[in-house]
Amino acid sequence: MQFRTGTLDDVATLWALRTRCVRETCSSHYAAEVIAPWSASPPPAQYARLLEQGGCVVAEDGEGALLGFGVFDRDANEVDALFVDPDRGGRGIGQALMQRLLAMADRTRDVVLSASLNAVPFYQRQGFSSVREELYPHPSGVALASVTMRRPW
Repeated sequence: MQFRTGTLDDVATLWALRTRCVRETCSSHYAAEVIAPWSASPPPAQYARLLEQGGCVVAEDGEGALLGFGVFDRDANEVDALFVDPDRGGRGIGQALMQRLLAMADRTRDVVLSASLNAVPFYQRQGFSSVREELYPHPSGVALASVTMRRPW
């Protein structure tokens, strides 16, 4: 496994993996009427800014195939995204990406994130604790059940 900084040229490939993860992994915790619009939504405008700031870590195998990626918002001290190829789960890719995202964090502030319901156990294993459950008004128009989480230093 190798890591590199994601660039604007990666957005389409990264978003395709994100969409696949929403359809395959998140469907265990969300209804089809939520998955459909959520997975069909385009990349958010903030992705360009976050990638231009160097806030994206891409994990690839030895041949350059995408294994997963994570996005960190330094201004908010927030893990914005973390996705691993559903066929490669349980191999430490997510944990390795999280370590690299946390290396970008401001250690004087808690790191925060909004977790999809299926991802809460993973984030708990990474030292995050639940703050509250909420309904996030997703740009696709659905109310997305999620959990606000925080990780102190």
